[in-house]
Amino acid sequence: MEALLPVLKSHPGPAVLLCSLLFRVAHQLLQRLPVPTVVRQDAFRSWKWKNLSVSMVHSVLTGTWALTCVVIWPETLSNIRAFHTPLSYLLICVSTGYFVHDAGDIILTGHGRGSWEFLLHHALVIWCFLYALYTQLYIAGALIALFVEVNSVTLHLRLMLKLANAQSSSMYHINKIANLFTYVMFRLGTQFYLTWYIVDNYSQMDRGGYFLVSMMMMNIMMVIYFYRLLRTDFFPRSKRYAGQNGTHNNNSKKFLSD
Repeated sequence: MEALLPVLKSHPGPAVLLCSLLFRVAHQLLQRLPVPTVVRQDAFRSWKWKNLSVSMVHSVLTGTWALTCVVIWPETLSNIRAFHTPLSYLLICVSTGYFVHDAGDIILTGHGRGSWEFLLHHALVIWCFLYALYTQLYIAGALIALFVEVNSVTLHLRLMLKLANAQSSSMYHINKIANLFTYVMFRLGTQFYLTWYIVDNYSQMDRGGYFLVSMMMMNIMMVIYFYRLLRTDFFPRSKRYAGQNGTHNNNSKKFLSD
């Protein structure tokens, strides 16, 4: 691993593109897995299922990887600007590759207009991660940001269960509690910690203004998503989805927007 690090640092761009191609390969392999009938019958649901399958792989991989790095190297939490290891640098390459792949998948399949929020989020993440890779600064900060992927596991599972019309299942009800917990702990908690760090160290940070603006934009998005999550899973409106059978494309998009 030590021998690989100089190569990665010398060519971060190609390394990210290679990781992006690996996620594309994963996308093709995951298509061989069985898919619920209700998903296969709708074009949008079918695309979303494939997209979420790759996202789930990324979340499980990078969320576990990020937590493991912090457990082994606790200095990651305190020395956000300068500290990094070969494994943490590789992690950011892999994760950046995923976001490049996912943005490409959304745009090339014609879902860019309906997924503009995700594209905005991906653009902010890609810029911040590439800055870290090229300058070799804030690798630890990017790694901490990937704590949110722990919550993404339950978020993706929630959406996949909705795609399969399994909202009444016991798995959905168990997952929505786990999703609420991980959202507060790993998504909002991570956002709060990184925002506090940027504000507290603003005068000493390179590109501090950009990072602060980017973080505040993400904070607003996370709060909006949290409101939607609470409204849909814990305070649903009566007959919210009455008349929706999950087979119409526009209904599917509206149904999955919460």
